[in-house]
Amino acid sequence: MNIHTKPLVYLSPISIAFKLCKITCSPSYAYVSSNQNAKSHPFSIQSDMTTDIESKRLHPKAFLSYAWESNELREWVRDLATRLRSDGIDVMLDQWSLHPGDELPQFMENAVRDNDYVLIICTPYYAERSNQRRGGVGYEGDIMTAEVLNTRNKHKFIPLFRAGDHWEAASPTWLQGAYRIDFRGDPYSDEQYYDLLTTLHGKRAVAPPMGPKPVFVKKMNRQPTTSAQPFEPITIMGVVVDEVTVPQNDGTPGSALYRIPFQLSQRPSYEWSKIFIEKWNHPSSYTTMHRPGIANISDDRVYLDGTTLEEVEKYHRNTLKLALKETNQFLAAQEQDKRIKNERERQRLEEHQQTVRDLSNRISFND
Repeated sequence: MNIHTKPLVYLSPISIAFKLCKITCSPSYAYVSSNQNAKSHPFSIQSDMTTDIESKRLHPKAFLSYAWESNELREWVRDLATRLRSDGIDVMLDQWSLHPGDELPQFMENAVRDNDYVLIICTPYYAERSNQRRGGVGYEGDIMTAEVLNTRNKHKFIPLFRAGDHWEAASPTWLQGAYRIDFRGDPYSDEQYYDLLTTLHGKRAVAPPMGPKPVFVKKMNRQPTTSAQPFEPITIMGVVVDEVTVPQNDGTPGSALYRIPFQLSQRPSYEWSKIFIEKWNHPSSYTTMHRPGIANISDDRVYLDGTTLEEVEKYHRNTLKLALKETNQFLAAQEQDKRIKNERERQRLEEHQQTVRDLSNRISFND
């Protein structure tokens, strides 16, 4: 995999009709699919997914392969490209960069060959075109399967499951056994997006180092403990000024709005993030300017995607503080309940063990 000082991410059209140019491959062509269990938890990833090269790259390169099957899907792809750019991925989208007269075969060949990752938007329409080698989708399928044969780099091709009742109907045959990320639903899951983002940045979870072999004794009693770290409330440190996006201001509805990131005091758990988003969407107190559905959390930041700093100052600041307070209170109360239950269980076990010892001492077989 190449290291680039200024990598690009490219998204291309793949439903443009044109006569396919065939790629010459070895007669002994074969593709070995990934054995990754597609139903495993998205953060339970093999440690070899993260490499030193990936973790040191400032802006990874990726190409997004999709079918122009509807205007709705094209808009969805453009929105995904915009979000990836805001999260450190330098995306070059065909809707922004492709011009009349450009050579489409060369356009797609370069995009697949020169990028570190290929993100494949899988839908039933895409699968049909790819399996039948029809149109731009079929041509890109030739390019991608040839690269797998030549480089053996299966991690480069990441399926994003966008539409379909089941995976087999939405996936090209050569991707059937691959680990996929589920992007179905509107909006799609932030957890699944985080799965993709950590992969592109080379920051996937890896197995912790192993400790030494423990010394085993004849009897090892384990009791519930109350020594767990107490819950630490999370706070908002402020606006991440350098990452505030620029509004389009093209006169269309919503074009004056933009995305604003807020730095958290620590990276929250998945449970904390889920509760916070729920508190934002359904606050106990809010103004008529409240915008449910615009908040999301990635890593150690909260994003309001579709507002202005003026709105934050006048309206959203108080709602953010309220959601933060109620989330911290909820989890602190939950943590306290756990500690009380653990203490009760510890006392119950101690009392039982003491009773067992007392009764055992009273029982004699010497008479």
